[in-house]
Order: sequence, then C-alpha cells, then structure tokens
Amino acid sequence: MRRDLEIDLLRAFTAVAGHNSFTQAAALLGRTQSAISMQIKRLEEIVGLSLFERTRKSVRITPDGETLLVYANRMLQLNDEALCRLREPDADGLVRIGAPDDYATCLLPPVLSGFTRAHPLVRVDVSCDNGVDLLLLLAKGKLDLVVATHPVSDVSGEAIRREPLHWVASPSFYCHESEPIPLVLFPQGCVCRELALRALDNMDRPWRVAYTTRSIALIHGAVASGAGISVMEASTIPAGFDILDGRAGFPKLQDVVISLHRNAGDETPATALAAAHICSGLRDLKS
Repeated sequence: MRRDLEIDLLRAFTAVAGHNSFTQAAALLGRTQSAISMQIKRLEEIVGLSLFERTRKSVRITPDGETLLVYANRMLQLNDEALCRLREPDADGLVRIGAPDDYATCLLPPVLSGFTRAHPLVRVDVSCDNGVDLLLLLAKGKLDLVVATHPVSDVSGEAIRREPLHWVASPSFYCHESEPIPLVLFPQGCVCRELALRALDNMDRPWRVAYTTRSIALIHGAVASGAGISVMEASTIPAGFDILDGRAGFPKLQDVVISLHRNAGDETPATALAAAHICSGLRDLKS
C-alpha cells in the first residue's frame, strides 16, 4: 500500500537536518525531543530508509537523508506558498525587514522581487545592520522580520538554511607567513567575524583587522583589490575569488545557520506572507 509523505514529518525532518540536533529542532518547532524523535521514526518507516546516523553525542544526515532533504524543502515551499496565497490573496500594508548587508545584497533580492510581484499591494522596507542590533530593533517592535546568522551550536528563530563559511582572497593577494594576516570584516557583532577570529586564535595565527565596513559591496571591493582576506558564506562569494580553506594557516570554519525571526506579538497577514516567502525562497536558493 502506498504511503504519502506528511508535511509535519517533513518539517520536523528539515529542522533536525538544519541543526544536526533533535533538541534544537524540538525547541524550534515547540515540541518535545521525544515527539521529534517519533516523527523522524515515522518518516523513516514511510520511506523505508535511515535518514540520520545517531550517536550519543552527534546526529548526522545520511546520503538517503540528503536526497530526501532536496524534495522536502521543495514540498514545504509549495505547501507554504499555497496556503499563503489561498488565505490572504489580497494582503496589503508595510513589512519591515532587517538583514545583514550581505544577505540583503546577495540573497534577498530575487526572493523579495518574487514576493512583491505576487503581492503588489504590500510595501517592503529593508534595513541593513548586524544581527545583534537588528534583533534589538525587532524586540522593540521597530521591525517585523529579521534574517540573522547563528553558529550551528546556538541557533534561534526559524532555521532556514545552513551555509558553509570560507576564507576568501583575491588571486593576486600575498602575505608572508611571518606577517599578521590582514582581515577585511564586518564590524563586531557579526557571527562570521567571531567564528573566524576564534579559529585563528585557536591556531595562534597572528592577524590584524585591516578594513571594517557594514557594506558587502565594499568588502568585495577591498578583497578584490588585495587589501586582505575575508570570511564569507558560500552564497555571498563572488566569482573569481580564491577559497583558502585547508591552506597553511587557514583552518576549516564552522558552518552557520540562517534563521528568520518574527515579531510574533504583532504579525499582520502581509508579514506572515512575507515570512513564508522568505523561508521558502531561501531554502530553495542554490549556494
């Protein structure tokens, strides 16, 4: 007898896959860890395959799980889009979105352009800053949605996608190994900056911050001109940059998770539509 994939099970599956953790997935979805475990067990029974390798200390998605994850994200996207379109086809009003400049520049434009085409009566206002400051504005009610970055060990909000971090430089960049590494980074408060500096400190590799800006365009320009090395999510690296991971002095970096945070106390129909569109659009976006 044919059995169908259930949306609730797929949502639990993508949450566990995004966090590599049943505990964090349970917190994200507002369920107990045992309930999430039961949902994954039911899903594995339906597909007849093991989706995760579990040990006492870790959870890792299997190759079969990776295959299902592609389809699960697409199915969740269609589910969320269909419900939003049917429930609120004529939404209007203002949606205030906060995002770091790299996401606002590299990831959100195609997503938000699709949203505004589908809902032309909704006005979108995008503010750029680091995640810490944007979340403070969200808490004060000055933003409706925030797209933020989190380490995989400390995820909050609704996990959308997991991004690898890479050391990047211009092909023409040169720094003698005896000299401190010149870095081109976002200001303090940027998760990627903190992970990069911690990785260098753990290797006792000397470094100096040569260039700081909140603008991803200026960071790209500084790196392209050879001013220094930066750290970027895979989806924000321009063509032509060298990835330095694995070279002497450049340790592999942790992945990060992109999450959506909502002002749940004052969510309008337009905000709910925008949130669903951002989540589905970023999940489906190729790195």
